[in-house]
Amino acid sequence: MNIQAPNPAFRQTQKIQLVDCDVHPRLRSPDQLKPYMSERWWNHFQTYGARKRNGVMKGHPYPKSGPSDGSRRDAWPPAGGPPGSDLDFMRQQHLDLYGVNYGIINPLWVGAGDQNLDLGSALASAQNDWQMEHWALPEPRLRPSIVVNYDDAASARAEIQKRAREYDYAQVMLLSRSAEALGRKRYWPIYEAAVEHGLPVGIHVFGFSGLAITPTGWPSFYMEEMSAHGTSVSAIVMSMVMEGLFEHLPDLRIVLIESGFAWLPSLAWRLDKCWARMRDETPHVRRPPSEYIREHIYVTTQPIEEPNQPGHLEDVFRWIGWDRVLFSSDYPHWDFDDPKYVIPRGVSDENRRKILGGNAAALYRLG
Repeated sequence: MNIQAPNPAFRQTQKIQLVDCDVHPRLRSPDQLKPYMSERWWNHFQTYGARKRNGVMKGHPYPKSGPSDGSRRDAWPPAGGPPGSDLDFMRQQHLDLYGVNYGIINPLWVGAGDQNLDLGSALASAQNDWQMEHWALPEPRLRPSIVVNYDDAASARAEIQKRAREYDYAQVMLLSRSAEALGRKRYWPIYEAAVEHGLPVGIHVFGFSGLAITPTGWPSFYMEEMSAHGTSVSAIVMSMVMEGLFEHLPDLRIVLIESGFAWLPSLAWRLDKCWARMRDETPHVRRPPSEYIREHIYVTTQPIEEPNQPGHLEDVFRWIGWDRVLFSSDYPHWDFDDPKYVIPRGVSDENRRKILGGNAAALYRLG
């Protein structure tokens, strides 16, 4: 695909007020990827399909009682197609309605997690072309993420280097359920490429690891899976700190998407306590883990925790850092957060502006 960067004259010149860091575009059908795949891999995909690692899971991962396929019931485009698949309807229902200055788009139908690594890489690359042609180029408010097959680090690095040279992408995108904890050195080429091109790495929940989705096995209920995202992502944060990733790449920035965030301070306190007593095991971790976390980790607001006392949430914001919290809506999914109501009332106007747009504008170099 021959991609032309947008004319700078089309960039927004107004002061940024709202940046949505988690907008989900959707394929109308897998056939939309055909123009971007070689005949060899398209034929393979049509004949054999994807072979995800979670072989014990049958059917759709969302509850069968959800007729909107995990999305808002009002998100089905009038012109047809599943929620998130129609740009004009997304403009009407979300971008224009809320005055979104920029939206970071995160496709969830990715190639990572496929047991055929080459097919996974072909699917990931095709989605990057699809993002550009169907979303980012016709709508300058939408900024794409570089989808990579992160279980093949060499392929992922090549994809980052290719895409970062041809367009102004917002971030590199991974999913949280990977074959191994994402701090392991097998994944470092991905982070090195991201830093080389000045890109944050966004880690969105879900994915296909081949392992049970909770530390104690497969849950009985969807509610358990949703509540366990925080614990699964906390393992990623621990892995990154303890493997020495942030010592190796001091400019790396990680965005945790849709995993909550109230768990982060207590995790850091626990890590600091263990590090103080066992630091000889990890001499490459030269500082308390909490320092790395507060320097390198960003969080998104959806799903935002709602304690009985709103002041407790402000305490969490304060510990993480008011400049490390980014607004996200999760449009068009069922747990969508309205930007008018998501920030607690007690938050100052200055910090509210940071969360709703200022922090993301600085991180993603918007405007």
